[in-house]
Amino acid sequence: MKDNFIINIGRQLGSGGRQIGRLLSERLGISFYDKELIALASKQSGLSKEVFEEADEKKRFTLTGGFLGIKTSIMDEGFSNNYLWNETLFQIQSDVIRDLAREKSCIFVGRCADYILRDHPRMLNVFISAGQDDRIKRVEDYYGLTGKKALELIEKIDKKRAGYYNYYSNKVWGAAASYHVCINSSILGIEATTDFIQEFLKQKLQRPE
Repeated sequence: MKDNFIINIGRQLGSGGRQIGRLLSERLGISFYDKELIALASKQSGLSKEVFEEADEKKRFTLTGGFLGIKTSIMDEGFSNNYLWNETLFQIQSDVIRDLAREKSCIFVGRCADYILRDHPRMLNVFISAGQDDRIKRVEDYYGLTGKKALELIEKIDKKRAGYYNYYSNKVWGAAASYHVCINSSILGIEATTDFIQEFLKQKLQRPE
């Protein structure tokens, strides 16, 4: 673990955060984890992927009430109750993130990885935003939605991501104080934003914490 480093990326929907994470992964030659964490948590716990997908950062979260109970057939997973507390699923996923961070350098997108790994000595926490027009265009292209529907999805997913992050981390999603650097990808574009983060990482890792 001595030389391992971690990049955690928080992002608005449509900001290009996942694309930037992928580019950083390719350039730095390190592993990238986003939805892949769901499959790993499923494998480690023996629970189905659907259980973790229901508790994912995009699903079933309310800012005031925490997570809703999972109403899928948990009986099939060998449990006596008809739901699992989402905190238990969060802990399983957290253990997977910690194990990966001990093994190697990697990039995590979302899922409160910055909070889970808050004691890691070599870590960069980034939040990526973008202008509304750029975000709508990306969401339109990716999901095949019209402008109004794309904006509605952006607002819905951002709210749920914020709720998930604020609930588990006791920090504020998207607030500058919660990260090492916040950047608007619309200003520089995807490639140059990736360049900026890569250089920022290089400089940060050269300095003692």
